[in-house]
Amino acid sequence: MSEKELGKKWDRCLADGAIKLGTGLGLGIVFSVLFFKRHTWPISFGSGTGLGMAYANCQNDLRSFYMLHSSEKEQ
Repeated sequence: MSEKELGKKWDRCLADGAIKLGTGLGLGIVFSVLFFKRHTWPISFGSGTGLGMAYANCQNDLRSFYMLHSSEKEQ
């Protein structure tokens, strides 16, 4: 794997992590305010779930050495 490909994979991992963390945090805040009387555990649960999903996707992406990403097939 070249350094350029590894850099692209890390960029995708960081972007995916930021999106999933933000989404989990946002949903946690909404559920905390609307349904759980402003407890903090839904925020922690949402953030942890988002980070866990991002970690799993990143781990799968970095382990797939010979597979092409769908955006790379179109080029």
